[in-house]
Amino acid sequence: MGVPVLYAVVLASISQSLSLQIQNPLYGSKSSQENGSLDGSSCESKPEQQVFMNSNNFSVDIRMPGVVPTGSDTYLCKAFPVLTSRDAYIVDFIPHASMDTVHHMILFGCQTPVSTSSYWDCGSVQGTCEDEASIMYAWARNAPRTKLPKDVGFKVGRNSGMSYFVLQIHYGDVSAFRDHHKDCSGLTLQMTSKPQPFIAGIYLLMSVDTVILPGKRVTDADIACDYTSYPIYPFAFRTHTHHLGKVVSGYRIRDGKWTLIGRQSPQLPQAFYPANKEVSVKYGDTIAARCVFTGEGRTSKTYIGGTSADEMCNFYVMYYMDSKHAVPYMNCMETGSKELFQHIPAEANIPITVSPGQMNAMMHMGHSPDHQGNTLAGDPKKAEPVLDQDYHLEQVSAWPQNPLQLGQVSGLALDSDYNLVIFHRGDHRWEADTFSIQYRYQPRSLGPIQQSTILVVDPAKGNILKASGRNMFYLPHGITTDKDNNYWVTDVALHQVLKVSSDGRDRILLALGEAFTPGTDNNHFCQPTDVAVDAETGNIFVSDGYCNSRILKFSADGNYLAGFFAGSSDRRRRVPFKIPHSLVFLPDRREVCVADRENGRIQCFIAETGEFVKEIKKAEFGGEVFAITYSPGGDGLIFAVNGQSQYASAPLRGFVINYSTEDILDTFSPSTKDFKMPHDIIESSDGSVFVGDAVSNLVFKFTTEKFHRSVKKAGIEVQQLEEKETFFQTKLRPDLNVSKTAVKPEKHTVAQQPQSHEEAEEEERKQSAPKAERAAGVLPVIIITTLLLIPLLIVITLGLFICWKRNNRYEVKSEPSSVGGILGKIRGKAVGGLNLGNFFASHKGYSRQGFDQLSTEGSDQERNDEDSSDSENEEYSALPPPQSTS
Repeated sequence: MGVPVLYAVVLASISQSLSLQIQNPLYGSKSSQENGSLDGSSCESKPEQQVFMNSNNFSVDIRMPGVVPTGSDTYLCKAFPVLTSRDAYIVDFIPHASMDTVHHMILFGCQTPVSTSSYWDCGSVQGTCEDEASIMYAWARNAPRTKLPKDVGFKVGRNSGMSYFVLQIHYGDVSAFRDHHKDCSGLTLQMTSKPQPFIAGIYLLMSVDTVILPGKRVTDADIACDYTSYPIYPFAFRTHTHHLGKVVSGYRIRDGKWTLIGRQSPQLPQAFYPANKEVSVKYGDTIAARCVFTGEGRTSKTYIGGTSADEMCNFYVMYYMDSKHAVPYMNCMETGSKELFQHIPAEANIPITVSPGQMNAMMHMGHSPDHQGNTLAGDPKKAEPVLDQDYHLEQVSAWPQNPLQLGQVSGLALDSDYNLVIFHRGDHRWEADTFSIQYRYQPRSLGPIQQSTILVVDPAKGNILKASGRNMFYLPHGITTDKDNNYWVTDVALHQVLKVSSDGRDRILLALGEAFTPGTDNNHFCQPTDVAVDAETGNIFVSDGYCNSRILKFSADGNYLAGFFAGSSDRRRRVPFKIPHSLVFLPDRREVCVADRENGRIQCFIAETGEFVKEIKKAEFGGEVFAITYSPGGDGLIFAVNGQSQYASAPLRGFVINYSTEDILDTFSPSTKDFKMPHDIIESSDGSVFVGDAVSNLVFKFTTEKFHRSVKKAGIEVQQLEEKETFFQTKLRPDLNVSKTAVKPEKHTVAQQPQSHEEAEEEERKQSAPKAERAAGVLPVIIITTLLLIPLLIVITLGLFICWKRNNRYEVKSEPSSVGGILGKIRGKAVGGLNLGNFFASHKGYSRQGFDQLSTEGSDQERNDEDSSDSENEEYSALPPPQSTS
């Protein structure tokens, strides 16, 4: 399908924007809005208005200002500013439109609409918004009002990132305007200023390339995407096609099992209907949808497009999320594979017949004695699973399952598959004499690090998936990835920024700076620390660094664009950077933030211009901030780790900070070992947080998942004991028994499947016969075995008695026979992860000082303070220590 058609589809169904028009509260009445009239044709009786119900609750009308479309399939849009100066939450959508006039309407939210004047034609190239937009509501075919569950709302206003509503209306058949009336269709939004614990959002699955052949009885449009964000809890769904759609179904796929979210005929009123209450979607699940079309009665191919003669295949999921991680809009436009959809339930292929009686009944579905309109779900706090309101990160002490043999961990990142990427220094260390007073790397003659410095690790278990970066780097520091999964790294010894392929071939795709040559101009760096990548433009930002105090901006192909320095709201008191140590790009805000290490602060700048935005500096940081990362959920979350300062004393820990309010929401630290030098931090797509430590040579994993906490509090020691016993038994059994042990879980799983009484009786009958036969043959074997063992036991007993008599002068002390102790011994020998001798093979003549501390149990021994203090000070200080005269 051509680009223009695809653009029309995206324009018609995905474009997103928000705004809110606050009007004179003297107009209209509350009761007229509550009734939710569907007729939007009479502009005189539908003035734009806002009616305040009390100090917290109010309603806002968003209407077309008396428009007359000039032709069929016209898309018109109008923007409304959100004038409230505080956060507000939409809890009810009341439509004012008729399908006789309006084909469908969509409410978007965005920062910058195409126009802020009157309405405009948004079916053209202009579209709805100039920036990214979010769909908040959609209506078609006389759908009733949509009332959200208790404690759930769409967030708008001050901290939502949505400055405007944009109402888009598709006028299908222009003949509806033969009487020359003006249209004022639109919505009434019922809102509250009371903060809602759960934030609503829309997930849209949409087909873009389906072709319906003329006369063909059935054509399927399949869409599927892997879900990679925080958990969502669907409470409503909506289907949308044009005339050829027969049924649309949406599913969650988990571990191969398809669970229905919702299924409906798109020929019924296209409202949001209650979803399956038992469904939640978490990281690793797949969301899928199928639209079933018929080409009967058509004489030519029908494509996906924006006109009434075209078709659409849309499945909307309205969900709620924990307010701390809320994402207002997500979409999926990937065609599902034939192999995946071979397993779709048969119900998805059965058309739903629509009768006039059903059409009338569906107009009134969902009403209850307590609420008017279509109330979508119950109290989310009573729904399962319940969202945990106690936000706290705790260490996953069992991660990694097998020890990782690491050097100084300097950088962390995520690749395009959401795996953890670890950048470490192998057997190189930053010592007191590593650099000269001119910042030149001294042990250059020893060559690069021979070990794999870049490890790709499974974030769930900690297994190494891929290793690369041999013989490339001298003293690694920062790492990030781009949308093509290339690595962008900094090496403080090389004074360079390198773009490296991730295909295992270790190709340097781009090199910025001159190797081993520090400098202060735009073509040189001096110990650069980190890189941030703007995925939209490809531009990169470099924090430079230990001996320069600046941020440099380059194009994707390495051309210098700009540079900027520390900012301040008061230019007269601007404090320069003192080791800009870590960078992160904020895609939703188009900003770049820096951890200004020795100043103990976080500063943020507009990525395009370098204009200073804000500074976050807390006493809890203790004077130093080593690293930061960012999550766009909710108001935006900054994750940070601090460091030891010679000027202040504060515990080493991680911080979760609300970007908008700058409040510290949580602090966290390891439960097994203390941080020694937390050097980098990254958040994974499932909400887990990883921290790399450059002194303990460890990576710590933290999680907020409820099951992790509840299991720990409910007796994880018992579960660990059972796991250890199983491990011990497996190690002592011969291989044949190990194979049998591996089969047991599968049999156990099968036994859990529900059976009918007849099936159960038949299974019992089949099992009883062999049991009887085995019982008849076992008894003679037991008797013979016992007779043979009795003489052997007598001999062993006599031998033990004689040994005891000979050695009774010695005191015998037995070690505790705990399963944990046995397991530790077995794992120390049988589970080694990487071999230190091979993995950290030293360069000829190079000192291995520091790596003698590494153990095969996971590189977790306490550091030798006497031997490591110099390198630690070097890592902390902006300037190298003075040369010794002795």
